[in-house]
This record gives sequence, C-alpha cells and structure tokens, in this order.
Amino acid sequence: MKNRPAAYGLLLWITLVCRMLQTSAQAKQPVIDFTSDTQGRLLIEKIIRQHNNNETATQLIFHEINDRRPAALFILGDVVSLGYLNAKWKPVDTNLKLLRGNNIPVYAALGNHEVMINAAKGEQRFQSRFPEHRATGYVEVVDSVAVVLLNSNFSKMTPADIRKQDAWYRQTLARLDTGAAVKLVIVGCHHSPYSNSKVVGSSLPVQRHFVPPFMQSKKCVLFLSGHSHNFEEFKMGGKQFLVIGGGGGVHQPLNTTGLPDLAANYKPEFHYLEVIRLNDSLQVVSRRLKVDFSGFEDGLRVVVRKTL
Repeated sequence: MKNRPAAYGLLLWITLVCRMLQTSAQAKQPVIDFTSDTQGRLLIEKIIRQHNNNETATQLIFHEINDRRPAALFILGDVVSLGYLNAKWKPVDTNLKLLRGNNIPVYAALGNHEVMINAAKGEQRFQSRFPEHRATGYVEVVDSVAVVLLNSNFSKMTPADIRKQDAWYRQTLARLDTGAAVKLVIVGCHHSPYSNSKVVGSSLPVQRHFVPPFMQSKKCVLFLSGHSHNFEEFKMGGKQFLVIGGGGGVHQPLNTTGLPDLAANYKPEFHYLEVIRLNDSLQVVSRRLKVDFSGFEDGLRVVVRKTL
C-alpha cells in the first residue's frame, strides 16, 4: 500500500511522456499547402474593380507559407497576371527563391493568365519556373498523398493534347487506385468545375473531362481549383470540391442563388489551404488573412475521407 502513490506517480509520468511524444509526432506531420490566383492586377482591374492591397496580400501569403515550412506548395494557376511578360514574374521569382532556398518544393498548374495574349511565350516562361510541370498533366506524391495537376486551358490546347491528357489522367488514377504507396489522391486544376462567381462561373469542360474520372476513383477525395477569386465549398456525389482562389486576385462577386455552397458564411478575401493526412483521411484547413492584414488565422476546417 505504501508504494501505491509512487506507482501512481510513475504511471502519470509515463502517460504524460506518451502524450508529449504523440503531440510531437503530430506536429511533425507533413503539411501540403495550396494556393491559387496569386497574379497581380491588370490595368483594367485597377480601374473597374474594387481592390484592397492585393499585391501586399499575395506577398504576405508567400511569406506565411515560408515561415510555416510545409512539405510542398502547389499553385493552381494564374501565378502571374501576364505570363508572357518577364517583368510580371519578378515578384514571383523572389518568392520562389525564398521557398526553394528553405527546401520547400513548389509546383504549379497553368492558369488562363499564363497563356493570355502570347500562349507560347507564356508557357515557356512558366515552364522555366516549374520544370516538373507537364502541359498534359503530371503528378507529385507527398506523404502518400498524390496530387494530380491538370491543364484546364482547353481553348489553348490542340485536340490531340486534350485526348493525350484525358488518357493520361484516366490511366494515372487507375494506377494510383491499385498502388500501395498512395493512400489518397487530390486533383487540381485552374478552372473550377463548380463556382458561383458572377465573373467566371463553372467550367463545363472541366466537368466533362476531369470530374467523371475523379468521381469514379476510389482514392480521389478532394478536387481543388481556382479561377473564381473566392473560397467556395461544394459536395457532389459525396465528394469534396473546394475553390481556393484567394491568393491575391481581385475579389469577384458571387451569385447567392446558384449552386449550394457549403461555405456560404465563410468568405475571406485572401486565404490559402493547409492539408495534412491523418491515416486514410485528410484534414483541410483554410488559413485566412485577417482583415487588418496583421497575420493569419485558421478559418474553415474540413475532414475528407474516401467514400468508395
């Protein structure tokens, strides 16, 4: 009986150590970051659209991501306002150098602004910054999560390239579904299959080419896109679709009587996404810039799981 307090003390100490080790392990869980539409404003946007220190917001997002040291960053298009002009890349080049200098890989998908006016030169400048990129789709794996990035600029693609990407996409999802190394799949492109934006709306080609294979894949759990400069959340067929176009582009008005937006009450002007794999699910957190630009805070949080 005399040894019982000592035994209880030892048990309590062991429990505390175990919890500390568990917390430490969770803290080191690889984080995958996503952003979109980090482009600066075009002259016409400066004139006709309301703005709010957009370029400053973009810089704050990149520096916040750098400070938090994710395992990788994915940019879902419209990295710059005019891809063919080298001068438009200068702020991005500084941010890419900062991130990569801290061993943070950065990958990207083509947006419409990268191929605007002079598509060939825009793609060339884009490719020089993101050498892993493939214009007909590519995949990167982080912590057993495969991120499939697709080109949704269908009007700038040849019919042969569209067929090539469609075939590659279906074959890749089939391979990932059967492979043991990948637990979950995220699909990303620039144009949103579903959006209530009054400026850009939903992309029917993305719905036709990208959504059906995503829905059929047993490991695909999250579809990410931009183009709409908003945060929007939709659930279709039990699967999660998020629009994360808050990287700095001029805010776009939304149709409040359109598609059922699950995040109707969450509309930060500037934001990015953090994703952590927890066994066979993903913890998704939208990090929003505070309205006074004093820092970032956790906003909407979603857990997504396999439905098949």
